[in-house]
Amino acid sequence: MATSQYCTFHLGSLLLGIDVQQVQEVVRPTDTTRVPLAPPVIRGLINLRGHLVTAIDLRRQLGLTDPPPADPPMNLIVRTAGEPVSLLVDAIGDVLEVDSGVFEPPPETLRGPARDLVRGAYKLPGRLLLTLDHDRAVAVATDPPPA
Repeated sequence: MATSQYCTFHLGSLLLGIDVQQVQEVVRPTDTTRVPLAPPVIRGLINLRGHLVTAIDLRRQLGLTDPPPADPPMNLIVRTAGEPVSLLVDAIGDVLEVDSGVFEPPPETLRGPARDLVRGAYKLPGRLLLTLDHDRAVAVATDPPPA
């Protein structure tokens, strides 16, 4: 029986996960520097031990409402083909090992931008784990708009 490990995180009521192999680290909330003229999903840049890292607001990317200002987001630093990128999330969960046999395509009820960014779902006791295509989420946020 094949299994996969996912670093899980929360966005509102959603439980999402990214393959643990693609996660570099988790960083507590930190100041971001806004980038003029950047798309709204780019929250800004963070300083990660002297390296500037783009911070992408996953709530905006998935079409969710902004959280209360009192709840600063966590930085989930993921590896991409280029450089590390910070995905801003509400809270970090556990690393879960799931049976690949219970993986299903994205649920039909998933609509909007999330439909394009979620690879599929694992049925867990009492909840769904949605797996995020982080490469696509980063590409959609950072690619220039078509001319």
